[in-house]
Amino acid sequence: MSAALRLTIMVSGLSLLLVTGCAGSSLEQSLEADPQLQDRPVFTGEEPETPAEEEATDPAEATTEAPDPVEDSNPPEASPVGNATAQLDEVPEDLRPYVQNWLALGIVESAESPTASDTAVKPEFAPNQTITRGEFAHWLLTANNRFYQDVPAKRIRPAAAGTAPAFQDVPASHPYFAAVQGLAEAGIIPSAKTGNATAVTFRPDAPLTRETLVLWKVPLDSRAPLPTGAADTVANTWGFQDAAKIEPLAMRAVLADHQNGDFANIRRAFGYTTLFQPQKGVTQAEAAAALWRFGNQTEGVSAEDLLRRPTAPSGSKESTNPTNSP
Repeated sequence: MSAALRLTIMVSGLSLLLVTGCAGSSLEQSLEADPQLQDRPVFTGEEPETPAEEEATDPAEATTEAPDPVEDSNPPEASPVGNATAQLDEVPEDLRPYVQNWLALGIVESAESPTASDTAVKPEFAPNQTITRGEFAHWLLTANNRFYQDVPAKRIRPAAAGTAPAFQDVPASHPYFAAVQGLAEAGIIPSAKTGNATAVTFRPDAPLTRETLVLWKVPLDSRAPLPTGAADTVANTWGFQDAAKIEPLAMRAVLADHQNGDFANIRRAFGYTTLFQPQKGVTQAEAAAALWRFGNQTEGVSAEDLLRRPTAPSGSKESTNPTNSP
């Protein structure tokens, strides 16, 4: 056996002995895998995926959305039905100045039924709508007391609830009782109290006629007994072709109204006419024009006066300035 071969065998045997001797030794144990390292994640060079809920939003891509508008629980109230400008547009041009002053005084609102609840729909001023007898009675008393608020001797006292009704169809529970009864008690509205035995009903919902308007309004202008006169007298003074159709009591008021000259209610409310048409209905605009002024030809107070001099005495002499003429 050659020396080289013998050396090779000796090396191989030695290696075998070393391997066998290390079995179970600390060296072998140190070569085993660490259990704690087996639980750790293995990094493969790829970044782990981030859960969707933990993904950060790119600030550049973030958009600010405006919040949904919050509904106003108290929306602004709508403009009152019966806007003053719209109302004036419906008024005939000749009546417009009177109605404008009338609305500015707020008498329509203050003359509403005192029994109306706060939730009730308030009546709208309708210029071209016929006014009822009850409404006009309410306007008449309210306007008279407003115009003469500083002159107690010219004011009309509204009736108290306990007053015995003068008319069967206007009981104490009626919305216009205080005004109708008050005017009847003052002798302005004809009733059994004034000797009209047949006037047992008032008909508050019936249209107000021209002759009735003059009959009720003129006594508050003249503050004097009505003159006597016949149809021919009215025809000669006013030139009315239908003077004979006017009720006798109203005819006296029509004649007295003529004595007011340019301040006559008929001229202011109805303009120039040769036909009085006594039974024709009166519109709210015409009623406002008639109530625009109280007084006779030389002394009186108008709505314009109240607006210009709200604190001035109401019984002062009125100027005959063209702005005050009908």
